[in-house]
Amino acid sequence: MKELVVISGKGGTGKTSIVASFAALARDKVLADCDVDAADLHLVLNPEVERSEEFKAGKQARVIPDKCAACGRCLELCAFEAVSFDGPGTEAVAKTCRIDPVACEGCGVCAHFCPAAAIELEEVVAGQWFVSRTRFGPLVHARLGVAEENSGKLVSLVRSQARRLAAEKGLDLVVIDGPPGIGCPVIASITGASLVLVVTEPTLSALHDLERVRQLTGHFGIPTAVCINKYDLNERLSRRIERIAAGLDARVIGKVRYDNAVTRAQLMRSSVVEYTGGLVSSQIGELWREVVCALG
Repeated sequence: MKELVVISGKGGTGKTSIVASFAALARDKVLADCDVDAADLHLVLNPEVERSEEFKAGKQARVIPDKCAACGRCLELCAFEAVSFDGPGTEAVAKTCRIDPVACEGCGVCAHFCPAAAIELEEVVAGQWFVSRTRFGPLVHARLGVAEENSGKLVSLVRSQARRLAAEKGLDLVVIDGPPGIGCPVIASITGASLVLVVTEPTLSALHDLERVRQLTGHFGIPTAVCINKYDLNERLSRRIERIAAGLDARVIGKVRYDNAVTRAQLMRSSVVEYTGGLVSSQIGELWREVVCALG
């Protein structure tokens, strides 16, 4: 089974638009949106959810008022100032301790040292993940809750479910829309991938981030290729990116022009290759053929 992961050093380069077109062009594949902090592939693919599951990650402390002796030990030990002495009273004490769920980091120190065993650690529902049906085949995607952590764990879950689904259906390719940047979610998206395609654009910030992304993929020994999106906005810088990418052993295998048809297609909840057969679609088609050759 092959895994293609499409990422970018920064947001806004057009990564998801490219993946949406790949979804239309590829055959016998499972799609996965691993940009769980800001998933948007579903906006184009318009999926019908077939399965929905809670994503539980991390733990949170909670005081059991009837057991609390109001000794204040948890208040003394909490390094995050999450404990206050304003919980509901009981027959034994006028007030009990209360833990602020926003401030609590789930370290468990309070529960471990509570002499009355009045604190328990509960798993936190941090988001949801879905298996859906689209016009291009199955899609595994997720939604991380507001201000929740553990996005890397959710990314790993989405990837594993996509691989499992591909194996069940006898499909030999997983196409992944990865997150931008070089952080934990990106590492979880690319580790063990067959090929990483970095979508960049002709700006100095995108060039700088491309170099950082290539350092990351190089560290993990993952074959890497580059697409310059909107290359014609600054062709001089695009040529510079090609030279630098070649020096980083990450050949530019495709360049896609800037075209308002991409925006119009998005408004129609469509990939650009479905919306128009113009030059931009031809360039994305050629990029896909190069990706297929690179995947082997």
